[in-house]
Amino acid sequence: MGRQQVVQSQFFANLKRYYAFYTGGFISFVVVVGILEQLGVPVKILGYIFLFFTIILYAGIGFMSKTADVGEYYVAGRRVPALFNGMATGADWMSAASFIGLAGTLYHMGYDGLAFVLGWTGGYCLVALLLAPYLRKFGQFTIPDFLGARFGGHLPRFIGIVAAIACSFTYVIAQIYGVGIITSRFTGLEFQVGVFVGLSGILVCSFLGGMKAVTWTQVAQYIILITAYMIPVVWLAVKHTGVPIPQIAAYTSALPKVTALEIELNDKTTVKGAREESVRAIFRQHAAEADAKLKGLAADGARFLAVEKEKLIDDAARLQASPMADPRTVDAAERTVREFPRSVEAAREEWTAEAAMVDRAAPIKPHAEAFAVSGETPEEVEANRAIAKKNFLALVACLMIGTAALPHILMRYYTTPSVQEARVSVFWSMFFIFLLYVTAPALAILAKFEVYSQLVGSSFSSLPAWVSNWAAVDKTLMNIADINKDGIVQLAEIVIGGDLIVLATPEIAGLPYVISGLVAAGGLAAALSAADGLLLTIANAMSHDLYYKMIDPHASTMRRLAVSKGLLLAVALLAAYVTSLKPGNILFLVGAAFSLAASGFFPALVAGIFWKRANWLGAVLGMSLGLGVCAYYMYLTYPFFGVNAPKWWDINPIASGTFGIPAGFLGVIIGSLISPAPSREIQDMVDHVRYPSFDTSISSGIRAR
Repeated sequence: MGRQQVVQSQFFANLKRYYAFYTGGFISFVVVVGILEQLGVPVKILGYIFLFFTIILYAGIGFMSKTADVGEYYVAGRRVPALFNGMATGADWMSAASFIGLAGTLYHMGYDGLAFVLGWTGGYCLVALLLAPYLRKFGQFTIPDFLGARFGGHLPRFIGIVAAIACSFTYVIAQIYGVGIITSRFTGLEFQVGVFVGLSGILVCSFLGGMKAVTWTQVAQYIILITAYMIPVVWLAVKHTGVPIPQIAAYTSALPKVTALEIELNDKTTVKGAREESVRAIFRQHAAEADAKLKGLAADGARFLAVEKEKLIDDAARLQASPMADPRTVDAAERTVREFPRSVEAAREEWTAEAAMVDRAAPIKPHAEAFAVSGETPEEVEANRAIAKKNFLALVACLMIGTAALPHILMRYYTTPSVQEARVSVFWSMFFIFLLYVTAPALAILAKFEVYSQLVGSSFSSLPAWVSNWAAVDKTLMNIADINKDGIVQLAEIVIGGDLIVLATPEIAGLPYVISGLVAAGGLAAALSAADGLLLTIANAMSHDLYYKMIDPHASTMRRLAVSKGLLLAVALLAAYVTSLKPGNILFLVGAAFSLAASGFFPALVAGIFWKRANWLGAVLGMSLGLGVCAYYMYLTYPFFGVNAPKWWDINPIASGTFGIPAGFLGVIIGSLISPAPSREIQDMVDHVRYPSFDTSISSGIRAR
């Protein structure tokens, strides 16, 4: 044991030295790119340099970490020190949602967006208290491994495989979506092409060395992403307040100014407020017209559509015949006829989108006000506020419980040398995640102040270049149109997607392009690190748990790894294809993954560790009910599926776990109580996992199965 500790200490010292050199080298690279920018190298070339340098860097780490050892491929040889496992978990955890989406969500939702911060950070308390140490003591490679051994039989393991694939696949789509946004913006490639280019960087690490390669790559990625996140927000803080600590600058200086601007823009008696109201009135008019058309379409279908088109044709003909008509008006009328929907389905889709413009007609939601809602009467306002509070708490609960049940996060604690290291690793994970999460709310405030004070009120003739650059990537991310034709930018005329707030911050703040490239590299690192872990989780569930444990227990090591790598490639290509269809924004996809994980895994895992009476039937019913109810509610209420059924108790689909988690616990309890208790051997294994002094020999046979 003493020699092992010496070897582990030397390994830890070497790691610190290697990553110190790596950090210095990366800083030198950024300085060199900054010099190239000053020398006049085109920004598109600089974008390619940042993109391909980082991918080649990660590929190099993956190549050096290649392995054919099963223990290293699945759990990095269980040699990862707590500090470095905390950094790897931080990178794995950040993902595109935290790095790219969190500040954007706080930008749009204000106080209500803190549900994500509270849920995601609070979840690590559950990880530390309820799951991580116990699963590490159990050993083995995957979460379905625990389910199969604890509850016995192939069915609990199989349902665990299905749950792992469902939540991980949903999560990985969000990461690849982030990769596509970054790649297309900084290389000029189409989004669909950028998705597959970025995919190559995801695959190269996990494909060559499995968890070993992913772990050491994620440590490198964390260094890049936290550096990239901090520099722009510190710069913004200094620019607006002269204080280099963003949290102080945002809350003591920028937030009061944002609040004052919100009041001015909502006040119709001020010049700015009157301009905003003129735009909102146009949106209300368009929404009312679209709503009336939808009612006509529902009543008379194709006939109503034909009558509406005939009216437009007559209007265009009258304008053409009038010698006084403005040619631009005539052209607009003819274009309206050409672009008129060709079918009832197309008309319904277009007019539904126009009817949603009523949301843009609403007053500005105060950033600092909790549960800020609107309504026609005081009673309606209170009812809407109650719904907002309910969804806030539901989302916090789903994210907390989902955090404690995500397979790719729990797998990280299988890689530490001991149970004690797993506990310490949770602390380091929380610390490294805290660095970003305490900064994201400040970034949202500073970015909002920049937009309110610099962009709003400016002239359309002098829009900054970043507006057109991001609009070229995706008009749902960036779009500014002169709705009231006054030539001045109003806030209601600006569409900024939450997924670009962080990536565009350097450009919004007027920083050198090298900083934009650095932020893009950070976002890429966040998305790649999470995607690596997620794809590996899916491939391992299919190759280790399904193929090796259930189909061919006698498969050789080489065959098992070959199957894992083949499945990894297939799943990655399928995920990239689904991502190219743009099924939703990053944060919703991630939230959906958390609800699925919380519903499918958490009840069975907690009961399996803390309730010896929990048995095979309880696990099967609990996981099936939890996952099924959660997925069914998403299907009913998420617009992508087109069902649009009424919400249950007004809960948003992102918090579908609100129904799946209780269903899961109910299934575990009922199934366990109506069927025989587990064997004495299984109950002894539970004691072994929970209590340090329990004899380890009695459960070794079970865990080996």
